[in-house]
Amino acid sequence: MRVYHFRDLEYGLEAVRRRRLKIATIDELNDPFEFLGFAGGNQQNRDALRRSRAEFSRRRGLICFSRDWRNPVQWSHYADKHRGICLGLDIPDDSAVRVRYVSKRPSIDRTVEEAGGKLDQEIGVRWVSTKFSHWRYEREVRIFCSLQDRDHVTGHYFRAFDETLMLREVIVGHQCRLSRAKIAEVLGDLAANVTVKKARLAFSSFRIVEQRNKAFWH
Repeated sequence: MRVYHFRDLEYGLEAVRRRRLKIATIDELNDPFEFLGFAGGNQQNRDALRRSRAEFSRRRGLICFSRDWRNPVQWSHYADKHRGICLGLDIPDDSAVRVRYVSKRPSIDRTVEEAGGKLDQEIGVRWVSTKFSHWRYEREVRIFCSLQDRDHVTGHYFRAFDETLMLREVIVGHQCRLSRAKIAEVLGDLAANVTVKKARLAFSSFRIVEQRNKAFWH
């Protein structure tokens, strides 16, 4: 499956240069309802859900992608107002968890009580992949990662590029001043297998498309 990861220019280039993506924890995500998108009927259930969230956060992180790079809102929100870049990567279909968008918060499963605040992976992934329907424009896909080997310099966790996380595209935002030469330098030995594109605003729709006129990008 081809998926897309939006970044500002500095951290996007750093990801390419270091051949890795940052793993986010639940607390770092921009939706405060992450893992809490289920309606708690009583205080006991709500407390159990918060304990479950904390336990899941200690053990698991995630990397968020979109199934599309052409939405201008995502460039605005996640790629520094179109001044950043978007990375296209191939991941196995069976590792991709599609976010489920709902307009009404579902009721908490009884499993939250039965688990005593400790969730197995399947339940936790289901809960952390349910979001309010207004996020639907993101067409989000997630992969989940164990939190191991924290980087001692940054304090973050990372997932290295490999055969299950393969960089295939770099799309340069339409307001980004990154040159062809610079992105080729950063790609290094990856350049032969990575397609580089420049984005532009579509002429007749609210979409982002590829700039095919090379005269506009050097």
